[in-house]
Amino acid sequence: QVQLVESGGGLVQAGGSLRLSCAASGRTFSTYMGWFRQPPGKEREFVAAISWSGGRTHYADSVKGRFAISRDAVKNTVYLQMNSLKPEDTAVYYCAAEKGFSPTNVNAYDYWGQGTQVTVSS
Repeated sequence: QVQLVESGGGLVQAGGSLRLSCAASGRTFSTYMGWFRQPPGKEREFVAAISWSGGRTHYADSVKGRFAISRDAVKNTVYLQMNSLKPEDTAVYYCAAEKGFSPTNVNAYDYWGQGTQVTVSS
């Protein structure tokens, strides 16, 4: 079992930055760690993912060039640096872990955190 705890969400003005953290504990073997988000009234969508082994990254087109995912293998923590935030980035952000090889597929993930709210005001 893997436990994931997100932190770092909050309220920020458009153009601002936030950094989300996801601390993993328990039996932490996984191939990919991902960030997903669920805007109000919409389905959960892929944001970014990173492999534990080699740091290979994947991004949704909507966040490329603005968001950066990274990991600290010693601390078992994954980060999402979000810059140039827009109102449309407003969502609950979830951290997730998968043991397979489908980093952009929400249905491939085995473990999920409780989510953290990010609100971007215009």
